[in-house]
Amino acid sequence: MNRLDGKVALISGAARGIGGETARLMVEAGAKVAIGDVLDERGRETARALGGDTLYLHLDVTGEEDWNAAVAAVVGRFGKLDILVNNAGIFLGKDIEAASLAEWERLCAVNLTGVFLGTKLALPALRAAAQHSPHGSAIVNLASVAGLVGSTQDPLYSLTKGGVTLFTKSAALEFARKGYRIRVNSMHPGTIDTDMGDQVLVTRARNLGTNDVEAARRQVIDRLPIGRMGTALDIARGILFLASDDAAFMTGAGLVIDGGITAQ
Repeated sequence: MNRLDGKVALISGAARGIGGETARLMVEAGAKVAIGDVLDERGRETARALGGDTLYLHLDVTGEEDWNAAVAAVVGRFGKLDILVNNAGIFLGKDIEAASLAEWERLCAVNLTGVFLGTKLALPALRAAAQHSPHGSAIVNLASVAGLVGSTQDPLYSLTKGGVTLFTKSAALEFARKGYRIRVNSMHPGTIDTDMGDQVLVTRARNLGTNDVEAARRQVIDRLPIGRMGTALDIARGILFLASDDAAFMTGAGLVIDGGITAQ
């Protein structure tokens, strides 16, 4: 199940957290993996720890040159590209009234432009690889439950992730119409115990008028039907599934892994 033998994947924002855990699972599943990030030292450490056919690439997802160089490096090293995971993202944690235009533009640059550029510039390589695979190539975009329902903590983050959600569906339909054989699906994590999850808790604590992050954590857990926060591994397993041929009949879909929070 969920095997990626012979596949080549490029994951943005994969030096740590969900991206790093996804890289680990993909290597274990038989894939050759390129880790893209701006955290060069951490990214190189992650690549070394994974060993095997793992490549680290400096990748600022907001720049065309970085994307073109990354895709060229992957194809040059491994001969093709089967899987793109648009994982890189940032969290602002500010109210509409408090956020500046510059902060909004930075949020859009990473969370929206990064997904657009990754999809556009990896497309030729993904399309070429799809012609030689029984179930084609795959793109997995990291959205959020905040891209499905409103966010009380960061409405601007929610706005960007809602954009990723609908871009995923539209890209899936476009590529199907054009016969590219590229599946496009989105992943929607809930509150996850990562560095970004910590930022969410800090924002929640601030909005409660306190600096007690642990109290905010307990409040989050109390609202989760499953009784705990998610882990990077929980989400990485879902990404692995969407990237694999086990999800061969899925495109334009969103996989929600949120401990039941959006079921309420």
